[in-house]
Amino acid sequence: SLVLGPLSSPGRVLGTGAFVLGPRLALAAPLGSARCAAGGARDSCGDDEVSRAEQAAADRERNLDDAPETIFDKIIRKEIPSKVVHEDDRALAFRDVSPQAPVHILVIPKVRDGLTQLSNAREDQEALLGHLMLVASRLGKAECPEGFRVVINDGKHGAQSVYHLHVHVIGGRQMSWPPG
Repeated sequence: SLVLGPLSSPGRVLGTGAFVLGPRLALAAPLGSARCAAGGARDSCGDDEVSRAEQAAADRERNLDDAPETIFDKIIRKEIPSKVVHEDDRALAFRDVSPQAPVHILVIPKVRDGLTQLSNAREDQEALLGHLMLVASRLGKAECPEGFRVVINDGKHGAQSVYHLHVHVIGGRQMSWPPG
């Protein structure tokens, strides 16, 4: 998982796997991942999600957007039911089928356009990325007035299991730190 945090040097990918979004905002790898990487018990490191992410990364060894469609494409087309909480011309937000907290919403772009993961974002997608964050903010504020967490998983080590960018809005309880 990736967690929002302050960093600098927009557009730069740091050696830690962090991706800098702007002069005061970046996505950084969670501190808890170091514990798992250092040999923490696999069961305590999200074994199922990590296994799915490893498989998805292995399947993903191809071009940016020639990968097969994902479950999210079927949800967008309403072929698979979901509990939609927001929809507009650019974004769809729905409740996660495997919630990790009382509130767990996924916000996705309705058109993937190469945005299989955050690290593939292009400059021409800046407005869409901002829109996804604004939707996440509004939903988090409405459903979790005492606070919430926004998470974006990116790649194998980020435990990304679905290669269609998605923003997790998680809350409804006290979150712990470090995440992961």
